Amino acid sequence: MGGSTPGGGAQYTILSPAAHEETVLLYKSVKGMHDLIPPASKLWSKIEKTAQTLFESFGFQKIVTPIVEEADLFMRSVGETSEVVQKQMYVFKDKKDKTLCLRPEGTASVARAYVEHRLFHPEPYQKLYYWGPMYRYERMQQGRYRQHFQVGVEVFGSADPRIDAETIYVLSQFYQKLGISNFQTEINSIGDATCRPKFRDLLVSYFKKYEKDLSEDGKLLLERNPLRLFDSKEEAIQKICQSAPVITQHLCVPCKTHFEAVQRALTQLNVSYHVNPHIVRGLDYYCKTAFEIVSGGLGAQNALGAGGRYDGLVQSLGGPDIPAFGFATGIERLMLALEGTQEPGYDVDVFVCALGEKAQAFAFGLVNKMRMQNISTEVDYEDRALKKQMQKADRMNARYVLIVGDTEIEKGEAVLRNMKTKVQKDISFSNILEVLQREILK
Repeated sequence: MGGSTPGGGAQYTILSPAAHEETVLLYKSVKGMHDLIPPASKLWSKIEKTAQTLFESFGFQKIVTPIVEEADLFMRSVGETSEVVQKQMYVFKDKKDKTLCLRPEGTASVARAYVEHRLFHPEPYQKLYYWGPMYRYERMQQGRYRQHFQVGVEVFGSADPRIDAETIYVLSQFYQKLGISNFQTEINSIGDATCRPKFRDLLVSYFKKYEKDLSEDGKLLLERNPLRLFDSKEEAIQKICQSAPVITQHLCVPCKTHFEAVQRALTQLNVSYHVNPHIVRGLDYYCKTAFEIVSGGLGAQNALGAGGRYDGLVQSLGGPDIPAFGFATGIERLMLALEGTQEPGYDVDVFVCALGEKAQAFAFGLVNKMRMQNISTEVDYEDRALKKQMQKADRMNARYVLIVGDTEIEKGEAVLRNMKTKVQKDISFSNILEVLQREILK
């Protein structure tokens, strides 16, 4: 049943599984925006903690940029002909008629902050990582929403090819630490301002022969940025690309030397990779090394993460001529890749069943002492029967249950029950915290 409400929201009727009764749902999340709820939020937190621990072990420091930026930032850096700028950005005017947008990707924002806050002075070498929402108005895909989250890293201040290899290594290690093993690293070099213009001319000559077979979007790309034709998802264009010249055969000597050094460094780091000459990346700021990491278990939308070198971006935003390299990986796509691979965890370490007024008073003080010892603890405040409280402990996926009643108060001992093994034992009130810490750390 649908309709409108006095407040203007959509009205829906759903059946509540808990109460088995109809509930009127006044609002739903906006199309393309999604809620993160338990138990998925637990996996989300694990991904975030893994990223923080790993990235900081490599010397990266966290940076947080606003989700709203001047739209021109992305038109200048990502490229006016890119699909992101042409079709996907959320652009709007503020009350002073300034054109703003919701951030569609992270690199340009981080580079803008790097220039604005003069992070290049006195030491240009900076390693930064970020985590946050990105916004693109596009047809929803598997693991991609209009609001989607990305975690990424950026290394400023070094043109050394070992930086490229080491940063790719960081991303591969991130996936491995999360338990993802079915992935492949694909790399390419897309040249620079010296060799790419010559290759562009070669590419235009090739595609001109097939111009009649190109869509309007394809013809526009051929005119403005033919290299992006390799990035097209159109089947007809992909077929034409199969026989097109590839840039790896037309690199200038410095770019070729750089790419060969990247491959040697990847081999030294034991990163298996495949050279894919059709990887170009969809954003204008990339040069030299470009890479993608793809998963075998995600179907057509199989990219887990990607990145590359963007040596001219900082200068194009008004900063000095500083090289850079980075990557981003989508969190929702990672969660899809991790489906079914995670061991179910516990929602709480200990659930306290307090039976009677005295036990309730004792438990109220105890649970907060336990929490201060980093023991995740819950208690039933309703003073219900033990069976009801045990059922609640089960629903909360408790690892242990601590039972305290009048008998336990008199004895000065509580009953600790392992909910997995069903084994229980008496523990003295005087060393409850010590015993629980020892049990939980097993």
